[in-house]
Amino acid sequence: MTQKVAVLGTGKIGEALLSGMIRGGWAPADLLVTARRPERAEQLRARYGVEAVSNAEAAESADTLILTVKPQDMGTLLDELAPHVPADRLVISGAAGIPTAFVEERLAAGTPVVRVMTNTPALVDEAMSVISAGTHATGAHLTRAEEIFSGVGKTLRVPESQQDAATALSGSGPAYFFFLVEAMTDAGILLGLPRDKAHDLIVQAAIGAAVMLRDSGEHPVKLRENVTSPAGTTINAIRELENHGVRAAMLAALEAARDRSRELASGNS
Repeated sequence: MTQKVAVLGTGKIGEALLSGMIRGGWAPADLLVTARRPERAEQLRARYGVEAVSNAEAAESADTLILTVKPQDMGTLLDELAPHVPADRLVISGAAGIPTAFVEERLAAGTPVVRVMTNTPALVDEAMSVISAGTHATGAHLTRAEEIFSGVGKTLRVPESQQDAATALSGSGPAYFFFLVEAMTDAGILLGLPRDKAHDLIVQAAIGAAVMLRDSGEHPVKLRENVTSPAGTTINAIRELENHGVRAAMLAALEAARDRSRELASGNS
């Protein structure tokens, strides 16, 4: 039987997911979208050939609802959906920091809820989507979520207790790398390179390093040691990174991101 999927609050991540599903073979006729602004809904309809509906219509028509609104808007959306969501619907929450219990207690008793934290590389089909089951979600529900999110990258199941940590590492992770590339590009300019050439050098180094990490099976320490010759340039740079506490700063930064995810879960905006 054909299953309908609705993406509610279709912003950048929601649109990336929608387009990835279509590239992965989902028929536009089986996909619904909602958007806050009518012009945005019309844009999605024209671009992908999907039907744009209201949140209530999506809840009543779709077998799976994917909630992609911001965390601070989740309560309002659930209040709107509650009268229209039967208990057999699969509800997938993509809002950072929002636990499945928050969603479950606002919907019909027994509604299966799956929590997913994806990241912005969904825009280029290289996302990491971390998936956790709520109280009433079964293995089949998790598999359904994986089928949907695998269209924009890789998926990983974790217990929900690990979602805040996954958000800190993976959900926010691309920003750390962008920040590092920005800093290294500035360093290249300081060393006398034009900005465009410094940018190209760093981006290709980042891509190459990421592919080696993914495909070699080697520990990152081993890969770093392979670049680090005795008394060479790399070890001098690494000494300065250690002297400036870069490793400790990264640990503290990820702890701060994890703590903020917990704050969002407790309702602190």
